[in-house]
Amino acid sequence: MSTSQKTSVRIEKSGKRVRAYLGGHLVADTAGPVLVWEIPYYPAYYIPVEDVRAELVEDGPGKHSPSRGDATAYTVKVDGLEKPGAALRYTDSPIEELRGLVRLEWDAMDAWFEEDEEVFVHPRNPYTRVDVLAASRNVRVEVDGVTVAESSSPRLLFETGLPVRYYLPKTHVRMDLLEHTDTVTRCPYKGTAEYWSVRADGKLHEDLAWSYPTPLDESRKVAGLVCFYSEKVDIFVDGVLQPRPSSVFA
Repeated sequence: MSTSQKTSVRIEKSGKRVRAYLGGHLVADTAGPVLVWEIPYYPAYYIPVEDVRAELVEDGPGKHSPSRGDATAYTVKVDGLEKPGAALRYTDSPIEELRGLVRLEWDAMDAWFEEDEEVFVHPRNPYTRVDVLAASRNVRVEVDGVTVAESSSPRLLFETGLPVRYYLPKTHVRMDLLEHTDTVTRCPYKGTAEYWSVRADGKLHEDLAWSYPTPLDESRKVAGLVCFYSEKVDIFVDGVLQPRPSSVFA
């Protein structure tokens, strides 16, 4: 990994083959993507300009970045499809490594692949790890003093930068107190989650619990288990109340 001397931008070359598609047509195909941490949590993919297969038509000035400099925005055109502003280039960037690269807007593309596996939400951070461990600790979940789940066979999920998550079998959860919602979220490390609200003591607590019915490989051991936001409920581990963690979900 390298860091510009003038900025705090982290830059790292990746050995993965990365492809982006729009409308089923290949937009970019590279074996030399560059990871750029524009924000601390996860990187963006920057693609060598010679590996962009679509036509790039200049739109005009893009957003200015204090670290990356002035951008030029481009429309991505492929097989009759057009996505205005879907690409950026920093050809005069103070960071030399960025000058020959193209940044494709993640959500403007229909699909992204790392090697032959589709990736969702954002590029995977190579410094994020997910570990799922079987445990025999007693875990009890309370909402407004009402016990909504208790298990001595939880799965503990440890994900870099996030609080430990306690996944419990549905047979150990008061599913009669849970109300399924339409909320769906996606995680590049765990997959697609469904949600429940919890009704306790006459009050509805929205989207307090979730589950991954068919998680990705690295998280497959939590398939079908239920987890509650430890930032919003009371969790007791072996009888000891755990402090509510501070996180982006608090």
